[in-house]
Amino acid sequence: MKQITNLLFEVRILKDIVRSGYAFLGSGKESIAEHSFMTAFICFAMARIDPDINKEKLVSMALVHDIAEARTGDFNYVEKKYSITDEPKAISHLTQHIPFGDDIKNLVDEFNSGETKEAKLANDADQISFILELKKMKDIGAKGPEKWLPVVLDRLQTDLGKKMAQSIMETGWDEWWMKDYSE
Repeated sequence: MKQITNLLFEVRILKDIVRSGYAFLGSGKESIAEHSFMTAFICFAMARIDPDINKEKLVSMALVHDIAEARTGDFNYVEKKYSITDEPKAISHLTQHIPFGDDIKNLVDEFNSGETKEAKLANDADQISFILELKKMKDIGAKGPEKWLPVVLDRLQTDLGKKMAQSIMETGWDEWWMKDYSE
């Protein structure tokens, strides 16, 4: 139990590590844990829309997809040009004494390979999480999202991911709040 407790404390640090790409946008802020939660929730929704997916694998994959960043930090695409992270080593060390460590490693490996249906959907959910943030920033007047939205939308691989993103782009970020508004 002690190793699992240490894993929980280690994963908890993801709440404190800020995703680095927002500095380049000039606005916005999100922790890795906030991003992982949103990605997992998107996968939860995807798993209910597409009955032919392994629901547990999809949501679990999203939950652990950035777990190595507890040890490596979050590197955006510019930082990756100059710094090398060893994600497999980080995952190996993070999970080495955990009874379900191979489950975590296999999910991360599958996510990174991007070959299975679940991995493609989880990767799309990863991007959709960012699209939601960019769309909100765009709707409240930030300028950076105008440049980034086409790039991130172009990363989507699945029909389901593309449909979700299209609906996001057609919906105001606060539409849910204003629906049925009355004083």
